[in-house]
Amino acid sequence: MEREKVEAMYDRIPEDLKSCIEPVVDEHGYELMNVESVKDRGSTVLRVTVDTVSGDGRVPVDAIASLSRELGTGLDAEDIVSGAYRLEVSSPGLDRMLARQKDFKAAVGSQVKLKTLRPLDGRRKFRGELVEFNEQEAVLTVDGERLTVPFVEIEKANSVYSFSSADFRGEEQA
Repeated sequence: MEREKVEAMYDRIPEDLKSCIEPVVDEHGYELMNVESVKDRGSTVLRVTVDTVSGDGRVPVDAIASLSRELGTGLDAEDIVSGAYRLEVSSPGLDRMLARQKDFKAAVGSQVKLKTLRPLDGRRKFRGELVEFNEQEAVLTVDGERLTVPFVEIEKANSVYSFSSADFRGEEQA
């Protein structure tokens, strides 16, 4: 029996953008997580999120700047984005984006917030502990109840960073 392909947020990146951006990101030794195109005051903001191969989010600022310059040149040469646009390249950050299956697997046991494409139980936004993940679904504990969300229904997801006093003293967390 052939397995159903589950489309992740990463898989929703338009192919023309992915084919222009991903080779550059790979060449720099990073992984493409997501590309989001948002209209803002008549122009387009193109947000590119990259990560390290290990998935720790520690992409140096100078690497982000280098990627931004190279991606901007490539996008302009290919004329993929019509009209004026602003390019924003970033790493996942503290509120780490969960876009690929490996991101969700790494977040099991953590607090997450997610938004679904369509309402589940009358709502689209959820926050809770990600207790289980497989290729087909994410299982969360939300308000004391178990909730199963089909992976294909997840529009956007992020881990929720919990600050501790160690953060303010500059110490590493365990």
